[in-house]
Amino acid sequence: MKRENDLMPLVADPDNIRLAFWKARKAKEAKKEVADFRRLLDDNVLLLRNELLLGNVRVGQYHYFTIHDPKERKICAASFRERILHHALMNVCHANFDKFQISDSYASRLGKGTYAALDRASHFQKKYKWFLKLDIRKYFDSIDHDILKSMLANRFKDKVLLRVFFQIIDSYQTQKGKGLPIGNLTSQYFANHYLALADHHIKEKLQAPAYVRYMDDMVVWTNDKSTLLKIGKNFQLFIETELLLKLKPFCLNSTDKGLPFLGYLLYPGKILLNRNSKKRFISKFTRYSALLENGCWSQTDYKMHVLPLIAFVKHANTYQLRRKYNGLMKIG
Repeated sequence: MKRENDLMPLVADPDNIRLAFWKARKAKEAKKEVADFRRLLDDNVLLLRNELLLGNVRVGQYHYFTIHDPKERKICAASFRERILHHALMNVCHANFDKFQISDSYASRLGKGTYAALDRASHFQKKYKWFLKLDIRKYFDSIDHDILKSMLANRFKDKVLLRVFFQIIDSYQTQKGKGLPIGNLTSQYFANHYLALADHHIKEKLQAPAYVRYMDDMVVWTNDKSTLLKIGKNFQLFIETELLLKLKPFCLNSTDKGLPFLGYLLYPGKILLNRNSKKRFISKFTRYSALLENGCWSQTDYKMHVLPLIAFVKHANTYQLRRKYNGLMKIG
């Protein structure tokens, strides 16, 4: 496989950094750090360009907070300047990362995403009798730095680019040599790339007839239960020995019992919201409506938050739920 070289001049191009700035500032225009960067935009672009060309960037200025949506997760948000750096890198490197993905990998990819993964999984639920759902225990916290760096070096030849990648990786750890921060654009790409090796293994070596992955949520289908279990055990061995990750206990069942996937329950011929997703929808919609009615939010603010909520529930058989909360029908 030919490794990509001479990418850093493209990453450090002022036009690319300005594009990264405009991407990073979306929905954050009112924040002081955004206004400060924009006030001296040309000077800041030049400073970041010089750091990139030297392969010595300032990273690790993280802000930590916890969310509970649906489970508790510690989010590590990079500074605005680092977010610009991340966008500048991935504007150029996205295509190279994407080339290594199989067609049925759906996270952090243009033209893919949650709903494409859901549609593909629904197709397989109709076609096969058995599914095996696989999930990695504390995935982002468990990613091994040395293995990730080796995988990146196998993909990219540009030494300055790799130096910047490695600085970003080394700026965070949950234990010695482990972990990526949840919430960073680079983390999404690195984590997705890390499991791409497993994707190729299960499709090309283990010959799984049907497989879908969205980040660390993986599902395999066959018509034979024993074959599926054999694939699962071999896949688990690969993941644990080659990637140093731990899988949660297998979820093996017949497709007519329903597959829990990405907040939904998938049956042959229909898609339902799972219980937690339904509760979360009701809670969020009630809270958003109250913020609008109390004058805390404008109609624009309200729509910005509610429209993704509508899209999520509309992808399932939720007509009665949406009818009950008929405020959705006014903008849905």
